[in-house]
Amino acid sequence: MPRAALPTLLLPLLGLAAATVADCPSSTWVQFQGSCYIFLQEAIKVESIEDVRKQCTDRGADMVSIHNEEENAFILDSLKKQWKDPGDILLGMFYDTDDASFKWFDNSNMTFIKWTDQEDDEDLIDTCAFLHTKTGQWTKGNCEVSSVEGTLCKASIPYEKKYLSDNHILISALVVASTVILTVLGAIIWFLYKRNSDSGFTTVFSTAPQSPYNDDCVLVVAEENEYAVQLD
Repeated sequence: MPRAALPTLLLPLLGLAAATVADCPSSTWVQFQGSCYIFLQEAIKVESIEDVRKQCTDRGADMVSIHNEEENAFILDSLKKQWKDPGDILLGMFYDTDDASFKWFDNSNMTFIKWTDQEDDEDLIDTCAFLHTKTGQWTKGNCEVSSVEGTLCKASIPYEKKYLSDNHILISALVVASTVILTVLGAIIWFLYKRNSDSGFTTVFSTAPQSPYNDDCVLVVAEENEYAVQLD
């Protein structure tokens, strides 16, 4: 097997190994609890919340949804440490007048809320939610914003990666590593075999008895025996 063929054999395996590590779209995203987050630190002028949402959907994500206290705390911590602590952040939430309830744009279930003690307005049409980065509380506000300081997006890790347990991930990694090692060893053995074959060195096992003498020795012995016979 030519040496150049080795990288070709290993590419699919190395790609599989890399896939088990790289879950988020790129290093600019931050991973937490089966999702990836990115804060687009750019103040933009908008006409509606749909313009804000488009910043996320163009990247295969949606505006952030929050489903437990841990996620809320993680977002606050990331905003302060990695994303330069912006002001209030527009959440991916809207008031659905048909159901008279708040919903997430990404269609996930409303399993957690963290509203301040403000009283509900009688008219919640065009009402969205904002995350106050100083307190971690949520407040209600008009969806028809004219500008935002930044956009917080969230994307789910693909199903097959998200729902793998830690044991399954470890087993998958071991299988990939073992496959790579066995492939490399097999390629090395095949390469050495082919190199030896091409150089004319071949080991042959034979059960036939071999004479300890070469042809010249046999000829001399035969002549001596013939001479001895003539003397007799």
